Amino acid sequence: MAPTSHLPLFGGVRAWNQDDWTSSDDRVRGGSSHSTLSCSPSSLTARFHGNLDITTLGGAGFASQRTRGEGRTWDLSRHDGLEIVVDRADGKVYTLTLKDEILPKRPDGREQSTVSWEFDFRAERRTTIFVKWEDFRPTYRGKDKKDTEPLDLKNIKRFGIMVRSFFGEQEGPFELDIISIAAVRTERYLDDPNDENLDQYMNEKQDSMRSFRGRRGWLGSIFRCFGF
Repeated sequence: MAPTSHLPLFGGVRAWNQDDWTSSDDRVRGGSSHSTLSCSPSSLTARFHGNLDITTLGGAGFASQRTRGEGRTWDLSRHDGLEIVVDRADGKVYTLTLKDEILPKRPDGREQSTVSWEFDFRAERRTTIFVKWEDFRPTYRGKDKKDTEPLDLKNIKRFGIMVRSFFGEQEGPFELDIISIAAVRTERYLDDPNDENLDQYMNEKQDSMRSFRGRRGWLGSIFRCFGF
């Protein structure tokens, strides 16, 4: 059962652009973790990689990449959730984050904290993950926040990809290869990995990706995503 609406956000036919992303690691709090989002005109994937350090902050630590631009807004109110297509990963738990509010920076240049909406996932091989909006949980400074307004889907201000230590449960080098992130509206959610409709949808998606690779050669010169 194919989605009734599929809005590419990052990757796929829109291609990844490294200039869209910037690091937001625990170094802003005195930590030593670091991350990079690498992508190339010759590749259809973006590689989120780096090192998660837990020694500097006594077991805590995080590394993340977030979208740039204070004035960017995505209206996703006509969609049911997000689709993350992972090419490969290392089995660690990663977090997709959304923000619907960005406050002015403090006098010292640091950002003011606002509510983040988070979804944790784990992958080791190529897989497609569907995330309903209600699966995102609100957090504030890393802790669950219950007394908050619903996520404003008409005014999504920021996307982020994070890996955190969970106080020592994860550490060291990490790598997550993402093919695409898209907003999806479906007649119903495809949550059952054994659902034959999901198999049909994935086959259709793979055929589409193969066709896109065939057309992509002449587009490579205009892609603005650099790295590796």
